[in-house]
Amino acid sequence: MNPSKPTPRSRWRRAVVEVAVVAAIFFGISAWNSRGAASGPAPAVEGLSLTGQPLSLAALGSEATLVHFWATWCGVCKAEKGTIEALAKGRRIITIAEDSGTAAQLSAYMQREGLTFPVLLDDGRLARAYGVSAYPTTFVVGRGGLIRFSEVGYSTELGLRARLWLAGL
Repeated sequence: MNPSKPTPRSRWRRAVVEVAVVAAIFFGISAWNSRGAASGPAPAVEGLSLTGQPLSLAALGSEATLVHFWATWCGVCKAEKGTIEALAKGRRIITIAEDSGTAAQLSAYMQREGLTFPVLLDDGRLARAYGVSAYPTTFVVGRGGLIRFSEVGYSTELGLRARLWLAGL
């Protein structure tokens, strides 16, 4: 056997180690970004949506609910808006817009982008209660009003659906 030529087994081991290192880095960064995020019982969320409808986390009942903090100026939020729009159809979801102008400006943005998901305009009070320090930040609240998952940054539709499903168990 030639020692300079890697065997299929050694190539496989190297690939596994590389994947493990990348996963550890990814999860480490995610944990660092989420370090101040709320956990345990979800802080209360209530207010009037841009359309004047009352929105309340407590009123949504015990089914898993997505609480999504975002901003109109956030590039990652713009990339994720289609995912949030898709999840809002048939799912319990509350989105909270931060530093996104007046209600009229946010309404114009929503209309221009074709977005219909429920949104509250926050003055920073809700973001502080949830420990949000970066956008987007998403929480999945499960039975008993407990935060089951939190994620800072982009999330896929499949990933969010899986978290909602797990939180509903």
